[in-house]
Amino acid sequence: MTRQVAVVTLGCEKNQVDSEVMMGLMERRGYHLVGDPQEADIIIVNTCGFIDDAKAQSVETILRMAEYKESGRCRALVVTGCLAQRYQEELVREIPEIDGLIGTGEFHRIAEVVDEALGGRRPMRFGNPVYLYDELTPRKRLGTPYSAFVKIAEGCDHQCTFCAIPLMRGRFRSRPVESIVEEAKRLAAEGVREISLIAQDSTQYGLDLYGRRRLADLLEALNGVEGLDWIRLHYAYPGHFTDELIEAIAALPKVCKYIDMPLQHSEDDILKAMRRPGRQRQIRALMEKIRSRIPDVAVRTSFIVGFPGETAGHFERLVAFVEEMAFDRIGVFAYSREEGTPASRLGDQVPEEEKERRAALLMEAGRKAAAARGALRVGRVIDVLLERRDETRPDVWIGRSQYDAPEIDGQVFVSGVSGEAGRMVKARITHSYDFDLAGEVV
Repeated sequence: MTRQVAVVTLGCEKNQVDSEVMMGLMERRGYHLVGDPQEADIIIVNTCGFIDDAKAQSVETILRMAEYKESGRCRALVVTGCLAQRYQEELVREIPEIDGLIGTGEFHRIAEVVDEALGGRRPMRFGNPVYLYDELTPRKRLGTPYSAFVKIAEGCDHQCTFCAIPLMRGRFRSRPVESIVEEAKRLAAEGVREISLIAQDSTQYGLDLYGRRRLADLLEALNGVEGLDWIRLHYAYPGHFTDELIEAIAALPKVCKYIDMPLQHSEDDILKAMRRPGRQRQIRALMEKIRSRIPDVAVRTSFIVGFPGETAGHFERLVAFVEEMAFDRIGVFAYSREEGTPASRLGDQVPEEEKERRAALLMEAGRKAAAARGALRVGRVIDVLLERRDETRPDVWIGRSQYDAPEIDGQVFVSGVSGEAGRMVKARITHSYDFDLAGEVV
């Protein structure tokens, strides 16, 4: 009898790719994939361990899935991902319902672990994370058929004091250019029109393999893949954003004029305490260069508020910086005190209520700036990738522009179009609403 497997994914799109790889490997082993955990003989929970809220959600999900051992048909509960890598001993001790654990460097052994768990053993596979999938690895993609995430590297060599990712994901390691291009060709042949390139620091790409950073070379190679319309870049650190990369984004027609560049703060002493690359002067110069060379660019960034030692003055200047720089998209996180990180041992910790207050205020400043940037696109004709019909207005489709990444950014509401999901149309923008746009098909 074919065993049925459900994979529950938490956290970021990097986790999504890991789940897709595990699903592909399970399917190749002969397991049948199902979407409802209640129907599954095996439940795999791919966890996140980035910040406290994510860890709490992961534990809650594991416990909820464990209930299907009583109310469903589950015979094996396997936990994978960042939380498993970091807290393996605690999970084994505190949640006896777990039948198997696998770390972030052992995803390729998922079928073996499931087999052993079904056999009554309690397998645990951990080690120094070194695994990185390639173009030959099977993937059972989640999400839409026309958009896909492509992991170009794994791990991180940076030593940001607030971040536990190096503890969970290991050293930075790049995939070869040829491997990524071959995967992109396969995805395009399957109908994918947009690929989003992801890594912990995409600007570091290639340094470990080739002795120099080769992200610009990779973009040029991917630009030649037939069938792709958009190539989107995520997680570009400001400290390694080269002139060569700016020129590639400006010149290559398939590369979205969209840059996801986490800055984390504006104030030099906080950036220094965070061990972040660059200081405000360099950030301003970089932003000026990017917007000068790529006038149509949309810049997404993220900030951490409430970092230890952040005073009211620091925060006020951060708000002023966000208002002045007028980023197109912004994410704001309240500092999470992660055990095992240098920042967790710093004094002058900011109270939780104050961190949340600051996060809300900064997000509002970012929203106003984004609304002003969006208003500049009114009257222009832009490409829109259609995704779904508006349930309340049958003649309106909801899609995204090249300035909007899947799942995290704004939407474009297009009227006067008859189409299908995954179709690209041209729309004249007539209205802007904070992070969203509206227009008519031309």
